[in-house]
Amino acid sequence: MAEQYIFEMEIAVRDYELDSEGIVNNANYLHYLEYTRHEFCASVGISFKEMQLRGITPVLNKVEIEYKNSLRSGDVMVSKLWIEISGPRFLFYQDIFNKTTGLLCVHAIVSCVCLENGKLSRGVTLAKLFEKYLKQ
Repeated sequence: MAEQYIFEMEIAVRDYELDSEGIVNNANYLHYLEYTRHEFCASVGISFKEMQLRGITPVLNKVEIEYKNSLRSGDVMVSKLWIEISGPRFLFYQDIFNKTTGLLCVHAIVSCVCLENGKLSRGVTLAKLFEKYLKQ
């Protein structure tokens, strides 16, 4: 599976993201996943601001997330993704690993559709921008 990853980045756990048990609150993983997708888009030349300027609005329509191992204060994670297209949906397969232990912490599949100028589209504009990264 490692050969499928097309983007990765490190993110440090911040203490305010912890719950009373001293582990990262489950809702924060959604933030990490979103941040990774935003950084991926920026790395291929289309920031979310640029998308808005072009009339493109990506909209999440489904998120599946499996929590495997907890992150704690002081941990650094490596957030990785690859992307597929299925009809009008972009599927982001995302994994978060503990950098020190290598353990998988989260596995997620995030499904996204696109609005172009306010109307549901097949995501042709983004598909062209992501062309060399898409698994079909």
